[in-house]
Amino acid sequence: MSKILGIDYGKIITGLSITDSQKIFAFGLNAIPTQDLMNFFKCFLVYEKIEKIVVGLPKKLNNQKEILVEIEIQKFIKKFHIKYPKIRIERLDERFTSKIAFSTMIKLGLKKKKRREKIILNQISATIILQSYLTLTNPKKEKKN
Repeated sequence: MSKILGIDYGKIITGLSITDSQKIFAFGLNAIPTQDLMNFFKCFLVYEKIEKIVVGLPKKLNNQKEILVEIEIQKFIKKFHIKYPKIRIERLDERFTSKIAFSTMIKLGLKKKKRREKIILNQISATIILQSYLTLTNPKKEKKN
């Protein structure tokens, strides 16, 4: 079965997450240097069947896009689409994901030194983006009494 990949794109580090085969849960996958992203996909997509990627859409509180980051994301999306045209690309508002991820790190009891690591923060953010997408797109199953 195919899976969905979540991406928290950053100028330096990009967080990645992946769904289970039933597309119910998102799990942190990795966080890698953004410059290595296409090489990562070249290897990763040989082993994993991915039907779709969900890329975070950076917005300000006033609902306007973060233009500088968005330009870089659009370049990545274009490059990805040319290389992998059969994999669909969707976007999801990523406002507050970094704050939620940081809060999660505190709740998990991570020490300050660990919380400063962008790798962990970006991976958790990617997981939040993907789980939010799954929650929004999966029909709610009715409870049976």
